[in-house]
Amino acid sequence: MATDLLAPMTGKVIEVLLEPGDEVEEDEPVLVLEALKMKIPVVAPVDGVLAEILVEVGDDVEADGRLAVID
Repeated sequence: MATDLLAPMTGKVIEVLLEPGDEVEEDEPVLVLEALKMKIPVVAPVDGVLAEILVEVGDDVEADGRLAVID
């Protein structure tokens, strides 16, 4: 079952750490947001395989916006 990786807050994507097809473990950082002048790692909510990344470096994202999909 696919699980969405959601933005914890409004911010800007400053780094994507993994690529589609990579295996991820729960709590492993997938990408980094800049919010409130801080770097915020966004971690996988579940173990699985990163199926799709829905954002690119430089994208602005809203809180609870979809960032990636984990199968």
